[in-house]
Amino acid sequence: MFEFNKKTNLLERSETRYQLQDVKEPNLHRNLFPYDEIPKIAFNHRIVPIDMPDEIWMTDTTFRDGQQSREPFTTEQIVHIYDLLHALSGPNGLVRQSEFFIYTKKDREAVRRCLERGYEYPEVTSWSRASRSDFELVKSIGLKETGILVSCSDYHIFLKMKMTRRQAIDHYLSVVRECMEFGIRPRCHFEDITRADFYGFVVPFVTELMDLMRDAKMPVKIRACDTMGYGATFPGSVMPRSVQGLIYGLHHHAGVPHELIEWHGHNDFYRAVVNAAYAWLYGACSVNCSLLGIGERTGNTPLEAMIIEYAQLRGDLGGMNAEVITEIARYFEEEIGYRIPPMTPFVGRNFNVTRAGIHADGLLKNEEIYNIFDTEKILNRPCSITISGTSGLAGVAHWVNTHFELTGGDAFDKRHPVIEAIKGWVDAQYEEGRVTDITDGELLEVAERVMRR
Repeated sequence: MFEFNKKTNLLERSETRYQLQDVKEPNLHRNLFPYDEIPKIAFNHRIVPIDMPDEIWMTDTTFRDGQQSREPFTTEQIVHIYDLLHALSGPNGLVRQSEFFIYTKKDREAVRRCLERGYEYPEVTSWSRASRSDFELVKSIGLKETGILVSCSDYHIFLKMKMTRRQAIDHYLSVVRECMEFGIRPRCHFEDITRADFYGFVVPFVTELMDLMRDAKMPVKIRACDTMGYGATFPGSVMPRSVQGLIYGLHHHAGVPHELIEWHGHNDFYRAVVNAAYAWLYGACSVNCSLLGIGERTGNTPLEAMIIEYAQLRGDLGGMNAEVITEIARYFEEEIGYRIPPMTPFVGRNFNVTRAGIHADGLLKNEEIYNIFDTEKILNRPCSITISGTSGLAGVAHWVNTHFELTGGDAFDKRHPVIEAIKGWVDAQYEEGRVTDITDGELLEVAERVMRR
């Protein structure tokens, strides 16, 4: 069948029916995943077109996947973080959903209290086991959507579940039908999609889900889960590691509408953020994230990173309040006791801090030289200087002017006697063998003493 695509203004083939390949032995893609070697990224030079949807957004898994990697949040902490997510999301609801566990009494109490907030965004959703009792629980709480695990690689189907592909599909479809019978929207988590037989299993299965969706007149969301972080975005890279190939295939071969495609990535190979951005570029409306990237092993795609990525791709923040990112980071460190690695972009203690003297000199003349953007305006995080043995006069001057809020004619030049005196004290510290940075408290005491003198 051919249809005219109003987006590309071309007549395009719209129907390609892939048949399930119900193989007897698992396809473990050993040419790509030898296990006793580092995985391979191979190329077949097949390129798919960028297909950015009209709308893109984020969803949150801090209370589900994120919570699997650390000690559980308290109910009060969950509710407070949910309030922050709402404030961050903005009037357009760009952090559209947040998923919760509902297994324990504490989990359910947190869900109840978050629902009582009455926020439209983020919508509270759940993750449930494939059981009737769980669906009854989801419905009794009043949730409208739940995640369902549908592991899709032969690693899971053959080696863990001990099923054939046809048996797995039949089992999954029965679970999805049961979920729909309760009036709950299913969100199918295609676990390990970057090691799956995409054309021999994933596309045929998703096609059956789309048929079921049309019959039931209820949306079925497809979450493409890069469970092990194998996704790659190099042009012409082969399936199933190609992020753009996966998203293109879900939309063009399996017929999934853009708004029902969601990407969920992990950071095992340092690719979480770029993989999520490519998922947007090639047709997924939604990317699933967690605050600060917390999650299994190396973590999930950081929500704060995708907010900044959204602004870069769309040209503005779409109404999101990025200052809340700094508030979230402080809450995690000061109230929850979570240590954020200091070099972490946007939220780490040192992300816009410089120590090098030559950099400090540039900041003193114009902070735009060495600051990625106006972090004070956008994130409520002014750029700063940490004083060490390499900071120089410019670094000390910048610290003093920033700390005492001295601007214009009131600001100290790096050759001012006050700055030279403080720098002399700093140099003496390192000449005596000090190796650690000078703390703000120490500098404050010395600066006040020098200024009084």
